[in-house]
Amino acid sequence: QVQLVESGGGLVQAGDSLRLSCAASGRTSSTYAVGWFRQAPGKERESVATINWSGSYTSYADSVKDRFTISRDNAKNTVYLQMNNLKPEDTAVYYCAAGQTLDRLTTTGTDTWGQGTQVTVSS
Repeated sequence: QVQLVESGGGLVQAGDSLRLSCAASGRTSSTYAVGWFRQAPGKERESVATINWSGSYTSYADSVKDRFTISRDNAKNTVYLQMNNLKPEDTAVYYCAAGQTLDRLTTTGTDTWGQGTQVTVSS
């Protein structure tokens, strides 16, 4: 079983940057696909970005393309989400999730989640 711990959230102003980290532990954690999701108050959890186990494939929600970058360092068992030019609508709790394959990275397809980290962007 893979365990995930997110960090790096905080309160920033519009236009600022943040880097979130998702530290994974577990014997096979480096072979898992990983995704970042977010959930704003009163809204459903949504996918933000995903990355395959090797880092050779990434995908992004349209709302964050060209602003967010997902990457991973398997030697450190860590996946990152670099968030640039943050907007107030990016305010949410950000979660990372792991799945054995990319197609398992949906809100109902995996049960391996971190505890979340709050990102608040003021205007």
